Amino acid sequence: MKRKIITIDEEKCNGCGLCAMACHEGAIQMIDGKAKLVSESYCDGLGDCLPECPTGAITLEEKETVAYDKEAVERHMAEKKASAEPMACGCPSTHAKTFERKSIETQAAAPISDETVISELRQWPVQIKLVSPNAPFLQGADLLVAATCSAFSNAHVHSLFMKDKVTLIGCPKLDMVDYSDKLADILAKNDIKSLTVLRMSVPCCGGLTEAVKQAMMKSGRMIPWNVVVLDTNGEILA
Repeated sequence: MKRKIITIDEEKCNGCGLCAMACHEGAIQMIDGKAKLVSESYCDGLGDCLPECPTGAITLEEKETVAYDKEAVERHMAEKKASAEPMACGCPSTHAKTFERKSIETQAAAPISDETVISELRQWPVQIKLVSPNAPFLQGADLLVAATCSAFSNAHVHSLFMKDKVTLIGCPKLDMVDYSDKLADILAKNDIKSLTVLRMSVPCCGGLTEAVKQAMMKSGRMIPWNVVVLDTNGEILA
């Protein structure tokens, strides 16, 4: 029969594993660091995996193939669950986790002083491109969307901006992607309480602010938000 089914370009695949996590039928698995369609009969052709792929490696094509087999998918998923096999065994950089931070006294290896600095990172991953909108740490979070360079320009980014927030980082110039769709999905699926944009003063960083604006409009969720601008020497400008 002729129907739509996904095709994966392995040369474009970066092995992030986000598509495998998004596939509810278990049709995609990570094999040797690349996404693979393990059975065409498992793919329903709806393309839930497409928007998760950061490199555009997945496309929908209409071609002659076997029919979608719902019963086979149910057996396949039941077997995976029974064997305790992870649904998506992708790159460790995409595995969602949260951190319970200790007090400064127990976390610091060196003697405590007024200059002691501790990490305020509460979750992993942190890259906008790698975070799944379904990650549990997003629910009810205060969100910090920060330019990648910000933590290197200002030594107090952790204490001033990251503390008690979920941190997502990105660079519009280097990633060359539109973050607004991913951020809109995050806003739509999670009860985000507030959003802070931490950007640099360089013009290309304006793309981060614009992506957040577009995301709120696309999701229909206009939440409390603010923008903090850092100079390249780390000074807070606005």
